[in-house]
Amino acid sequence: MAPSLLLLLLLLLLISSSSLPAPRRTFLLNSADRPLLHFSPPDVHNTSTLLLSEDTSTLYVGAGDALLSLDVSQTDVIRLKKKVEWRPSDSQINECKYKVRNPTVDCPNLVSVLQPINSTHLYACGSHAFSPHDAFIHTESFSLVEHGDGKARLRCPHSPFRRSTAITHDGELFTATTTDFKGAKPQISRHFSKDGRPDVCQESSASLLQDPEFISSSLDLSERKLYFFFSEVGKEFRFIDELQIARVAQVCKDDVGGLRTLQKKWTSFAKASLICQSPKQLPFNVLQDVFTLPPPEGKNASETLFYGVFTSQWSSGPESAVCAFKLQDIRDVFSGSYLTLNTQTMTWAPRQERRILGQCGLETASDQDLGDVRKSFLTGEGVKPVKNTPLVVSPDQRYSRVVAERVKVVNGKEYTVLFLLTESGFLHKVVLFDGGEQLVEEIQIFTEPQLVKSMVLSSAKGVLYVGTSEGVTAVPVARCSIYSTCSQCILARDPQCGWSRSSRVCKSPTDPHQDIAQDVDHANVSDECQGQTRTITVKGGDIGLFSSAVSDPYNR
Repeated sequence: MAPSLLLLLLLLLLISSSSLPAPRRTFLLNSADRPLLHFSPPDVHNTSTLLLSEDTSTLYVGAGDALLSLDVSQTDVIRLKKKVEWRPSDSQINECKYKVRNPTVDCPNLVSVLQPINSTHLYACGSHAFSPHDAFIHTESFSLVEHGDGKARLRCPHSPFRRSTAITHDGELFTATTTDFKGAKPQISRHFSKDGRPDVCQESSASLLQDPEFISSSLDLSERKLYFFFSEVGKEFRFIDELQIARVAQVCKDDVGGLRTLQKKWTSFAKASLICQSPKQLPFNVLQDVFTLPPPEGKNASETLFYGVFTSQWSSGPESAVCAFKLQDIRDVFSGSYLTLNTQTMTWAPRQERRILGQCGLETASDQDLGDVRKSFLTGEGVKPVKNTPLVVSPDQRYSRVVAERVKVVNGKEYTVLFLLTESGFLHKVVLFDGGEQLVEEIQIFTEPQLVKSMVLSSAKGVLYVGTSEGVTAVPVARCSIYSTCSQCILARDPQCGWSRSSRVCKSPTDPHQDIAQDVDHANVSDECQGQTRTITVKGGDIGLFSSAVSDPYNR
């Protein structure tokens, strides 16, 4: 079949069978009913990399030419505690001007990595005039501690706008980034290795990664593995050029490389495709963001979920989807079958036996076994999503970021709430049910297109922090008071809101002993709002009774 005809058939398939319902409530920027908190001083820009302190009282911000420490201990104010300048020298900027097209945009130092490295210091890495530099930050004094020459070519990208990911554990830094000026050489590496282990990186083989865009990373501590999420060109599919594939890759945390073959190189690297597809529909194949949701308290780590935002490279519109993947399913795929690369024809074929593939502890493996590792790093099966289908499909919104949390309601049941940021600047709050989803509300965060790298959730405070190119916005996760009647409160189906039968207001059900009406699954107003009336003052001073158990103008 001709490639053009095949592409046409694929395009015809790009019709979603189901889509996200319209939002029940919409709040434009600076709406009095849904107030937000903004931090955007005129001398601060590109505040797009965020890190919340363990006690949730401080928000660390990687910005343009600066690092910030913000006091967020109070929910009604964001206060600047300290700002540390971290800008390239004049000579570095002048050198950068000859390399790039837009020096004003490309030559500042934009911080792309901000992670806790130990109990007293943070680690930061920035583009630094297209010459990556890194430093440590003493958290108590919030002072910059540069080390060595500060050069960090393998730790964050040259371009301030190329995506990368980094994660730290026990003083070690794991990064997935590009390491050259053009952004053509991808690398997954370990730095600051402990216990006498050498730093480890990938073998410089062109077949390991194909023009990837790194998205996110996560630690599986129980199996001492790390997972990196990205999109790349799928060379195993030869029927269409430049086919994008969403991937998850694994490496073992303590990998030291081989004795002779793969010295100081990953022996545990393997990658698998992530499948986000409705039945009989074209897959969403480009990964935009991933959020790691730990398992409920008392559950096994294998119940960890990864929520991914996907788009399609074939879609001409803003369509996007959300799929969830279970950690155990990812483990099973990496423990399953593998494909072997024929380096002469650059084609993949099933491998008959897997033996050591995808395993940890290969530091003493034979050269022959490690030779197999070099050629057999792609799994034979892809990782299927929870329920084998997207959880959310939006035909008219392109989501760029996702954050998730579990919320327990008054009857003890748990629901997952997704916060999805659109490229057009709206935050969607979506509640997942057994049989579908509800778009509770959409809140406008910005009006002009913004560079957004981070969304950080403080469940303890009930606040979501969004870092954009213009500042930091704090969004309360719920505003129950916007629902003035019992029917509105129940029909919202927001697990973070319930109707107080005693005070007759919609509020956050924080006290388990309160008499709270709440029905997230069915929104049964007749049962939950029985007998709930309110005395209101109408125009002219008349007093009357108003029943809450009536039709809701916002019910759709």
